[in-house]
Amino acid sequence: MAASHDALAAAARELRRWLVGWWQVVHLGAQMLALALTPSSYRRANRALLARHIVLDTAPILPGFTVLTALVSLVLIRIVVVTALSYGLTRYALEMVVRVLVLELIPLTAALFAALRCTLPNGAEIAALRAAGQLDALRAQGADPMRVEIFPRMVSGLFAVMTLAAVSGAATLVLAYLTVYGFTTAALAGYTRTVGHVFAPAVSLIFGLKTFFFGLVVTLIPAAVALHGQRLMRARTSIELQGLVRMLVMILLIEVASLVGNYY
Repeated sequence: MAASHDALAAAARELRRWLVGWWQVVHLGAQMLALALTPSSYRRANRALLARHIVLDTAPILPGFTVLTALVSLVLIRIVVVTALSYGLTRYALEMVVRVLVLELIPLTAALFAALRCTLPNGAEIAALRAAGQLDALRAQGADPMRVEIFPRMVSGLFAVMTLAAVSGAATLVLAYLTVYGFTTAALAGYTRTVGHVFAPAVSLIFGLKTFFFGLVVTLIPAAVALHGQRLMRARTSIELQGLVRMLVMILLIEVASLVGNYY
């Protein structure tokens, strides 16, 4: 009975930690939404902070990610086109490339890449500011640390994900055309119709929402962990690891929901 009681108590503590963690993420998201809708968040000094973080978080990783996705996309496009030719399914090759690469793989890859290079480091910076007492010092000076330190990092992370997905998707569309048709404009009208057929209004809406929510997940969860996380009692588990698991689970759920919306 004592062992059973201890097991139930441990399960209850884990459930409580899990619920508190998600509540912290939701609460931070509500705070960021309130700041995004507040005109004072876009005063001159705040605009300078926003622009600085957007440039620092997006500009260094955009060229490398675009080149990397272009190389991988070029290989995958060639494989798909050659395979389609061997089975006599040439007219479906481009549509398959657009659906698989642009709609599914590139937004997912952009979110994960931005998380590794941008939002997780931002979370580490927030945790360092919190540990050094700088957030409390800003409050003591009458400044809002959420507006000064957290909000610019959230906006820059979201902007980075959406920019990486948009630029890499456009580059992949150009590469797909050049791989199949070469440097000619004769097939541009037919290719445009194929892309337009794939990006129907409902699919375009789902694509935009999926990319946006990917950005929210990879920015909010690391920041919430940095602001509220504490080391757990067990050495093998940390709240940071739980935050990473939450982020991956939410990305997977968003991807599954988008697949259901696109194909069912």
